[in-house]
Amino acid sequence: MKALFMVVNAGFAEDVIEVAREVGVKGATILNARGEGSHHESFFGITLDTEKDMVFCITEEETADKAMEAVKEKAGVKTPAHCICFTMPIDKTVGLNVAK
Repeated sequence: MKALFMVVNAGFAEDVIEVAREVGVKGATILNARGEGSHHESFFGITLDTEKDMVFCITEEETADKAMEAVKEKAGVKTPAHCICFTMPIDKTVGLNVAK
């Protein structure tokens, strides 16, 4: 099992989930996030950070790999969604309906 994390510009979470579902991801959780980096915009003296959506899902390793490739092609960093993805291994779960 893998946890697949996808960080996208705000408003693109549903698009990324749709791409991931096309390759077998069953569900996802969306969290609102705020980007912090070297580039900041200022508006009337107030620093604005980039709004992000963080999408994560738990899936089989093969499905996570397929989802990352599909998202890279359809919503990657060269698109308005500007999605970045990464995975982390999952050793144990409680409360999830997954068969192993």
